[in-house]
Amino acid sequence: MSLNSTGLSCLVWSDRAYSGPVGVLTTSAGAPVSYTEATTTLNTPLIHNNFFMDMIYNIDRERMPERINHGRGTGAFGYFQVTHDISHICKADFLKKVGMKTPVVVRFSQTLSERGNMDLVRDVRGFAIKLYTKEGNFDLPCNNIPVYFYNDPNLFVRFLHALKRNPATNLIDPNTIWDLMTLSPEALHSFFMIFSDTGIPAGYRYMSGFALHTYQVENKTGDYHFVRFHITPCSEFKYFTTQEAREIAAEDPDYLTRDLYRSIGNGDFPSWIVSLQILTESDVKKAGSKVFDVTRLLPLKEYPLHQIGKLVLNRNPINQFADVEQLAFCPGNLVPGILGGPDKAFESRVFSYRDTQLYRLGKNFNKIPVNCPSQVRTFTYNRDGRPDVGSNEEDIPNYYPNSFHGPVPYMNKPRAGLISIVEKKADNFDQTNEFYVKMDSGEKSRFLETLVFSLQPVTKVLQQRALDIFKVINRDLAYSVAQGLNITMYK
Repeated sequence: MSLNSTGLSCLVWSDRAYSGPVGVLTTSAGAPVSYTEATTTLNTPLIHNNFFMDMIYNIDRERMPERINHGRGTGAFGYFQVTHDISHICKADFLKKVGMKTPVVVRFSQTLSERGNMDLVRDVRGFAIKLYTKEGNFDLPCNNIPVYFYNDPNLFVRFLHALKRNPATNLIDPNTIWDLMTLSPEALHSFFMIFSDTGIPAGYRYMSGFALHTYQVENKTGDYHFVRFHITPCSEFKYFTTQEAREIAAEDPDYLTRDLYRSIGNGDFPSWIVSLQILTESDVKKAGSKVFDVTRLLPLKEYPLHQIGKLVLNRNPINQFADVEQLAFCPGNLVPGILGGPDKAFESRVFSYRDTQLYRLGKNFNKIPVNCPSQVRTFTYNRDGRPDVGSNEEDIPNYYPNSFHGPVPYMNKPRAGLISIVEKKADNFDQTNEFYVKMDSGEKSRFLETLVFSLQPVTKVLQQRALDIFKVINRDLAYSVAQGLNITMYK
């Protein structure tokens, strides 16, 4: 297999390393299929044509439920390599030694887009990483913007419904989007980033990733630290303007997917620097619970980045359905030394992600090869259910405790676990203003054009409500948007 460097075609099937057919065609039950069965069904009883019946039964059941968000995506395999020692911060095995490599799979996605949508839409991009460590899988779901829409998980369903299709028109409705944004204005910090150049990256390989939450970690002596993960592309950041994206999408709606597949196939492996912002317990006591607020940034001046490793993607999926569509990420998939986040947003995602995988893939989703913890043998008391059940734990007892040599837990010293925090309603207008003010003139112009374009189709009431909020954030911003909407507003 090779990659075509021109046109839209990626695969050149004739270059496969086979001298002829891979074998004799069979049904899924293994019966050989005759030429007559494979080429015609005319003038023969359909029910006796095993090949036809096998295909129909399968095609009728090919599709499984689409992800409720992050529906459209692609992925690749590679490795994470430790470049700097942080064993004094975190005792996780995959971080213990400089030079150590851990296999990974990454899924890139669009948060709100459905499976059949175009790649080049303005949206938050997902950047989910699964590390196959020797202590089990560590899942690190990231986005390409460093903040989230809300810190109260009670808003999750409201946001999802408002940002998806209108149930009456089946259209994306700017009125529902701006209604919810102006009723929950803490989301504007995220949306401003989407309306900026970050909103349409020129390729997944040019995109950053942020784990959003401040994770609690511990070292071998039990000392706690708190970290935020940053994944920064080794290539310079590239973006498309709205007009460029429209023109490219008209020719190639799968542009980002094709670009990633082609670059890896050509040996131009995408890579990222993995860094942490690190806080001590005293830092947290001093700053308070706002360091766990996912709608806010942690200031880099106060908490600078510390490089810990490098992420490289060097292998394309062999089969998109098996390797990417069946991928299942759960923030609760943690390893010793990484305790997770103490905030409610993290807690809600631990439940929600696992629940959606149970619905989408079934109770045995962790036995699907791409989700298996490939670096460690598992021993559980989970049994049966829908395939794939694998060996179904063979003849090991199916209850605990037992007297018949079933698996036993390891002995550990009791620990306090995640700290308790008192969370406050999101308050981030200071950082929303800072984001706007720091734009250069070119980016600010493009941002305002996109913002005005988004507000033009909404009702006058919602336009005015948005302007009233913009006044609180930055009066010049409000004045510029009002001007773009032909609404009179006095400074």
